[in-house]
Amino acid sequence: MQSRPLPKPLPFVYPENKPFWDGTKRHELVIQRCKDCGKFYFYPRTACPHCLSENTEWVKTSGKGKVYSFTICVRPGSPAFAGDVPYNVAIIELDEGVRMMSQITDCKNEDIKCDMPVEVVFKDASPEIALPYFRPVA
Repeated sequence: MQSRPLPKPLPFVYPENKPFWDGTKRHELVIQRCKDCGKFYFYPRTACPHCLSENTEWVKTSGKGKVYSFTICVRPGSPAFAGDVPYNVAIIELDEGVRMMSQITDCKNEDIKCDMPVEVVFKDASPEIALPYFRPVA
């Protein structure tokens, strides 16, 4: 009897992060900016972490940044990712100044470097969810 691979978990969409996932579905990377202090922030939340204002907006980013840090996973984070090892997990610092966790694609793991310029690409994981990944800037 042949076993089928486990389905990979998808993000949970809730009111605070729905605009982010709506953006990725359109293949746009959007993050929040405070209208009072002007600072960008990520992860999505109801109030600015810098000044606690709730006067915020969603802004389309450039989609560009650099690798801030990364690791290569040789043991899967869960059984659903067993077929993917080795895979990378990276912290991307966007040009807008925020950092987000993602994965580097279109690049060998051994070629990933800190400060490497990257740009966002999207992979449709389901009809409702597109995931942001990053690839090296050509």
